[in-house]
Amino acid sequence: MFYYLLKYVLLGPLLRLVFRPRIEGLEHVPSEGAAIVAGNHLSFSDHFLMPAILKRRITFLAKAEYFTGPGLKGRLTAFFFRSAGQIPVDRSGKDAGQAAIREGLGVLSKDELLGIYPEGTRSHDGRLYKGKVGVAVMALKAGVPVIPCAMIGTFEAQPPGKVIPNIHPVVIRFGKPLDFSRYAGMENEKAILRAVTDELMYAILSLSEQEYVDQYAAVVKAEEAAAAKERKFPRMPLR
Repeated sequence: MFYYLLKYVLLGPLLRLVFRPRIEGLEHVPSEGAAIVAGNHLSFSDHFLMPAILKRRITFLAKAEYFTGPGLKGRLTAFFFRSAGQIPVDRSGKDAGQAAIREGLGVLSKDELLGIYPEGTRSHDGRLYKGKVGVAVMALKAGVPVIPCAMIGTFEAQPPGKVIPNIHPVVIRFGKPLDFSRYAGMENEKAILRAVTDELMYAILSLSEQEYVDQYAAVVKAEEAAAAKERKFPRMPLR
């Protein structure tokens, strides 16, 4: 109930008014049946803009940190995300990927739309990064199509660290569904999973026209953070 209250009364109309999103290729999103919508991830606002413009309900796998924040703000954030139908996923530990896959397959088993960001985290610089193979595992196990999606302009509207969004035009572009049924039963083959993921990321790249980086975003973020720390606190040479 709260999901539809947000979508049609509280949040959806406000998002449409502020961002005035232009929607392209909406006909590629099936009106019924299970499917995965996989897109680039540029901004916190991505979580809310796509559900606001889709006719069907879509459930996203969201990082667990949104549900475990301290204090009143943390509780309100957790309530908001749960009420909006988002599923918390713990991204730490060796079993994190398997937990996300189980949750995603549970959504698909109910013939619903699953939203996922193959990069695994928000882009910190507006570029498109290498996709993780979890989306390929779910697509092959569930036997569902994957609809590539590009969020364009949300990085400029709300870059990382900015709480109040800028007024900036946004385009949400959906591509033709990708059918990976030719790989049915091969979800344990690493080469197949990488091929499926790379095909999907190329489709997203073609829609978004971003610069592509053939590295995982989390790795690049960590390397840049370490380099910044080294510049701020350089090591003293040993004598």
